[in-house]
Amino acid sequence: RGIGRALAIALARQGCDVVVAAKTDAPNPRLPGTIHETAAEIEALGRRALAIRLDVRNDAEVAAAVDNTMATFGRIDILVNNAGAIQLTSTLDTEPKRFDLMMGVNMRAAFVCSRAVLPHMIARRYGHILMMAPPAGADRAPGKGPYTLSKYGMTFLGLSLAEEVREHNVAVNALWPVTGIETQATKHFWPGQDAMWRKPDILVDASLVILCAPPAERTGQALYDEDVLRTVGVTDFAGY
Repeated sequence: RGIGRALAIALARQGCDVVVAAKTDAPNPRLPGTIHETAAEIEALGRRALAIRLDVRNDAEVAAAVDNTMATFGRIDILVNNAGAIQLTSTLDTEPKRFDLMMGVNMRAAFVCSRAVLPHMIARRYGHILMMAPPAGADRAPGKGPYTLSKYGMTFLGLSLAEEVREHNVAVNALWPVTGIETQATKHFWPGQDAMWRKPDILVDASLVILCAPPAERTGQALYDEDVLRTVGVTDFAGY
Protein backbone atom coordinates (compact mmCIF):
# COMPACT_ATOMS: atom_id res chain seq x y z
CA ARG A 1 0.00 0.00 0.00
CA GLY A 2 1.01 3.64 -0.08
CA ILE A 3 4.52 4.37 -1.33
CA GLY A 4 5.42 0.70 -1.85
CA ARG A 5 2.44 -0.03 -4.05
CA ALA A 6 2.84 3.18 -6.05
CA LEU A 7 6.53 2.53 -6.69
CA ALA A 8 5.96 -1.11 -7.62
CA ILE A 9 3.42 -0.10 -10.27
CA ALA A 10 5.60 2.74 -11.55
CA LEU A 11 8.54 0.37 -11.99
CA ALA A 12 6.30 -2.02 -13.90
CA ARG A 13 5.36 0.83 -16.22
CA GLN A 14 9.09 1.36 -16.82
CA GLY A 15 9.38 -2.27 -17.94
CA CYS A 16 10.37 -4.01 -14.71
CA ASP A 17 9.14 -7.34 -13.46
CA VAL A 18 8.43 -6.81 -9.78
CA VAL A 19 8.58 -8.79 -6.56
CA VAL A 20 5.94 -7.49 -4.17
CA ALA A 21 7.31 -8.46 -0.76
CA ALA A 22 5.29 -7.40 2.27
CA LYS A 23 3.29 -8.87 5.14
CA THR A 24 -0.30 -8.31 4.02
CA ASP A 25 -1.42 -11.30 1.97
CA ALA A 26 -5.09 -11.31 3.02
CA PRO A 27 -7.63 -8.46 3.05
CA ASN A 28 -7.71 -6.44 6.27
CA PRO A 29 -10.79 -4.31 7.00
CA ARG A 30 -8.58 -1.68 8.66
CA LEU A 31 -5.96 -1.41 5.91
CA PRO A 32 -6.33 -1.31 2.12
CA GLY A 33 -4.46 -3.56 -0.27
CA THR A 34 -2.63 -6.88 -0.33
CA ILE A 35 0.48 -8.15 -2.08
CA HIS A 36 -1.75 -10.14 -4.44
CA GLU A 37 -3.80 -7.10 -5.43
CA THR A 38 -0.65 -5.13 -6.26
CA ALA A 39 0.77 -8.09 -8.18
CA ALA A 40 -2.44 -8.27 -10.21
CA GLU A 41 -2.14 -4.58 -11.09
CA ILE A 42 1.43 -5.16 -12.29
CA GLU A 43 0.37 -8.13 -14.42
CA ALA A 44 -2.41 -6.02 -15.93
CA LEU A 45 0.35 -3.74 -17.22
CA GLY A 46 1.90 -6.69 -19.07
CA ARG A 47 4.74 -7.33 -16.64
CA ARG A 48 5.46 -10.35 -14.47
CA ALA A 49 4.87 -10.13 -10.73
CA LEU A 50 5.82 -12.32 -7.80
CA ALA A 51 3.90 -11.83 -4.55
CA ILE A 52 5.86 -12.98 -1.50
CA ARG A 53 4.57 -12.70 2.05
CA LEU A 54 7.65 -11.49 3.91
CA ASP A 55 8.50 -10.50 7.44
CA VAL A 56 11.73 -8.56 6.92
CA ARG A 57 12.77 -9.33 10.52
CA ASN A 58 13.04 -13.03 9.66
CA ASP A 59 16.41 -13.84 8.10
CA ALA A 60 15.25 -17.20 6.74
CA GLU A 61 12.24 -15.60 5.03
CA VAL A 62 14.47 -12.95 3.44
CA ALA A 63 16.87 -15.61 2.13
CA ALA A 64 13.97 -17.66 0.78
CA ALA A 65 12.48 -14.60 -0.92
CA VAL A 66 15.78 -13.89 -2.68
CA ASP A 67 16.08 -17.54 -3.76
CA ASN A 68 12.48 -17.47 -5.03
CA THR A 69 13.16 -14.29 -6.98
CA MET A 70 16.27 -15.72 -8.61
CA ALA A 71 14.45 -18.95 -9.49
CA THR A 72 11.58 -16.98 -11.04
CA PHE A 73 13.30 -14.05 -12.76
CA GLY A 74 16.99 -15.07 -12.82
CA ARG A 75 18.22 -11.66 -11.69
CA ILE A 76 17.79 -8.90 -9.13
CA ASP A 77 18.47 -5.40 -10.40
CA ILE A 78 16.77 -3.25 -7.77
CA LEU A 79 16.10 -3.47 -4.05
CA VAL A 80 13.94 -0.85 -2.36
CA ASN A 81 14.14 -0.96 1.43
CA ASN A 82 10.72 0.57 2.03
CA ALA A 83 9.36 -1.51 4.92
CA GLY A 84 8.93 0.69 7.95
CA ALA A 85 7.83 0.74 11.58
CA ILE A 86 7.07 4.13 13.09
CA GLN A 87 6.31 5.52 16.51
CA LEU A 88 6.97 9.20 17.12
CA THR A 89 7.52 9.20 20.86
CA SER A 90 10.22 10.30 23.29
CA THR A 91 12.65 7.90 24.87
CA LEU A 92 10.59 7.60 28.06
CA ASP A 93 7.39 7.03 26.10
CA THR A 94 8.88 4.35 23.84
CA GLU A 95 8.58 0.82 25.16
CA PRO A 96 11.70 -1.33 24.60
CA LYS A 97 9.70 -3.81 22.51
CA ARG A 98 8.58 -0.96 20.23
CA PHE A 99 12.16 0.28 19.98
CA ASP A 100 13.24 -3.24 19.00
CA LEU A 101 10.46 -3.35 16.37
CA MET A 102 11.59 -0.08 14.77
CA MET A 103 15.24 -1.10 14.78
CA GLY A 104 14.34 -4.53 13.39
CA VAL A 105 12.00 -3.41 10.59
CA ASN A 106 13.94 -0.29 9.66
CA MET A 107 17.69 -0.52 10.18
CA ARG A 108 18.32 -4.25 10.65
CA ALA A 109 16.04 -5.31 7.79
CA ALA A 110 17.76 -2.88 5.43
CA PHE A 111 21.05 -4.56 6.35
CA VAL A 112 19.72 -8.11 5.98
CA CYS A 113 17.89 -7.50 2.70
CA SER A 114 20.81 -5.60 1.16
CA ARG A 115 23.26 -8.28 2.21
CA ALA A 116 21.02 -10.98 0.70
CA VAL A 117 20.73 -9.41 -2.76
CA LEU A 118 24.26 -8.07 -3.12
CA PRO A 119 25.98 -11.29 -4.26
CA HIS A 120 23.59 -11.46 -7.23
CA MET A 121 24.07 -7.80 -8.11
CA ILE A 122 27.85 -8.08 -7.82
CA ALA A 123 27.88 -11.19 -10.01
CA ARG A 124 26.10 -9.28 -12.79
CA ARG A 125 27.98 -6.03 -12.11
CA TYR A 126 24.74 -4.10 -11.93
CA GLY A 127 22.36 -3.04 -9.21
CA HIS A 128 20.52 -0.31 -7.33
CA ILE A 129 19.70 -0.34 -3.63
CA LEU A 130 17.45 2.45 -2.40
CA MET A 131 16.94 3.18 1.29
CA MET A 132 13.80 5.10 2.17
CA ALA A 133 15.64 7.13 4.78
CA PRO A 134 16.52 10.80 5.41
CA PRO A 135 19.67 12.83 4.86
CA ALA A 136 21.46 13.00 8.22
CA GLY A 137 21.16 16.75 8.59
CA ALA A 138 19.79 17.11 12.13
CA ASP A 139 21.90 16.78 15.26
CA ARG A 140 18.96 15.85 17.52
CA ALA A 141 15.30 14.83 17.29
CA PRO A 142 13.54 15.47 20.62
CA GLY A 143 10.24 13.64 20.92
CA LYS A 144 11.08 11.11 18.22
CA GLY A 145 14.68 10.13 18.90
CA PRO A 146 14.23 6.33 18.85
CA TYR A 147 12.44 6.36 15.47
CA THR A 148 14.89 8.85 13.96
CA LEU A 149 17.81 6.71 15.12
CA SER A 150 16.42 3.72 13.25
CA LYS A 151 16.03 5.74 10.03
CA TYR A 152 19.40 7.50 10.26
CA GLY A 153 20.90 4.04 10.77
CA MET A 154 19.54 3.09 7.35
CA THR A 155 21.11 6.19 5.83
CA PHE A 156 24.52 5.60 7.39
CA LEU A 157 24.47 1.96 6.31
CA GLY A 158 23.53 2.96 2.77
CA LEU A 159 26.23 5.60 2.41
CA SER A 160 28.86 3.23 3.80
CA LEU A 161 27.68 0.35 1.63
CA ALA A 162 27.84 2.56 -1.46
CA GLU A 163 31.60 2.84 -1.03
CA GLU A 164 31.97 -0.90 -0.42
CA VAL A 165 30.26 -1.88 -3.69
CA ARG A 166 31.03 1.09 -5.93
CA GLU A 167 33.69 -0.91 -7.80
CA HIS A 168 31.05 -3.52 -8.69
CA ASN A 169 28.77 -1.01 -10.46
CA VAL A 170 26.17 -1.25 -7.70
CA ALA A 171 24.61 2.02 -6.51
CA VAL A 172 23.27 2.64 -3.02
CA ASN A 173 21.31 5.79 -2.18
CA ALA A 174 18.85 7.13 0.38
CA LEU A 175 15.72 9.13 -0.40
CA TRP A 176 13.28 11.04 1.81
CA PRO A 177 10.30 13.35 1.25
CA VAL A 178 10.46 17.05 2.09
CA THR A 179 6.86 16.93 3.33
CA GLY A 180 4.58 14.27 4.75
CA ILE A 181 3.33 11.74 2.20
CA GLU A 182 -0.28 10.59 2.29
CA THR A 183 -0.05 7.05 3.66
CA GLN A 184 -1.78 5.01 6.34
CA ALA A 185 0.97 6.06 8.76
CA THR A 186 0.45 9.79 8.22
CA LYS A 187 -3.30 9.37 8.58
CA HIS A 188 -2.71 7.62 11.90
CA PHE A 189 -0.12 9.97 13.39
CA TRP A 190 -1.37 13.27 11.96
CA PRO A 191 -5.17 12.98 11.64
CA GLY A 192 -6.86 16.00 10.11
CA GLN A 193 -3.67 17.43 8.62
CA ASP A 194 -4.12 16.08 5.10
CA ALA A 195 -3.76 19.55 3.56
CA MET A 196 -0.04 19.33 4.45
CA TRP A 197 0.56 16.01 2.70
CA ARG A 198 1.68 15.24 -0.81
CA LYS A 199 0.74 12.22 -2.89
CA PRO A 200 3.21 9.32 -3.09
CA ASP A 201 3.82 10.31 -6.72
CA ILE A 202 6.55 12.81 -5.81
CA LEU A 203 8.60 10.16 -4.01
CA VAL A 204 7.93 7.70 -6.83
CA ASP A 205 9.09 10.14 -9.52
CA ALA A 206 12.25 10.93 -7.54
CA SER A 207 12.90 7.21 -7.06
CA LEU A 208 12.64 6.62 -10.82
CA VAL A 209 15.21 9.33 -11.51
CA ILE A 210 17.64 7.45 -9.26
CA LEU A 211 16.76 3.90 -10.28
CA CYS A 212 16.68 4.52 -14.04
CA ALA A 213 20.15 6.09 -14.09
CA PRO A 214 23.32 4.05 -14.64
CA PRO A 215 24.53 3.03 -11.16
CA ALA A 216 27.88 4.77 -11.57
CA GLU A 217 26.19 8.11 -12.22
CA ARG A 218 24.44 8.45 -8.87
CA THR A 219 25.57 6.56 -5.78
CA GLY A 220 26.46 7.30 -2.18
CA GLN A 221 23.91 10.09 -1.87
CA ALA A 222 21.19 10.86 0.67
CA LEU A 223 18.69 13.21 -0.92
CA TYR A 224 15.28 14.82 -0.57
CA ASP A 225 12.69 14.18 -3.27
CA GLU A 226 12.53 17.82 -4.38
CA ASP A 227 16.30 18.01 -4.79
CA VAL A 228 16.35 14.90 -6.98
CA LEU A 229 13.58 16.24 -9.20
CA ARG A 230 15.28 19.61 -9.56
CA THR A 231 18.25 17.83 -11.14
CA VAL A 232 15.98 16.84 -14.04
CA GLY A 233 14.36 20.25 -14.37
CA VAL A 234 11.26 19.86 -12.18
CA THR A 235 10.69 23.02 -10.14
CA ASP A 236 6.90 23.15 -9.80
CA PHE A 237 5.67 20.70 -7.15
CA ALA A 238 2.08 21.96 -6.95
CA GLY A 239 0.78 18.92 -8.87
CA TYR A 240 1.92 16.62 -6.11
